[in-house]
Amino acid sequence: MRLDKYLKVSRLIKRRTVANEACDAGRVMINGKAAKASTSVKVGDVIEILFGTRTVKAEILDVSDNVRKDDAKEMYKLL
Repeated sequence: MRLDKYLKVSRLIKRRTVANEACDAGRVMINGKAAKASTSVKVGDVIEILFGTRTVKAEILDVSDNVRKDDAKEMYKLL
């Protein structure tokens, strides 16, 4: 699955366009490397997102195309 779509489906970022812009600006890293929006993600990858002054670091536990809002938090584990 594409990184920007995963960020939207998992609700780490609210909209896919915002996720796309964050990736283009270099604020999203996978396993310590800057990632483009089209980068494929898989279970076990560690995503780091820079939101202004705070940083969110999460490990991918599940990759699914459609997830209910209640189940979205089970797609990742915050580190």
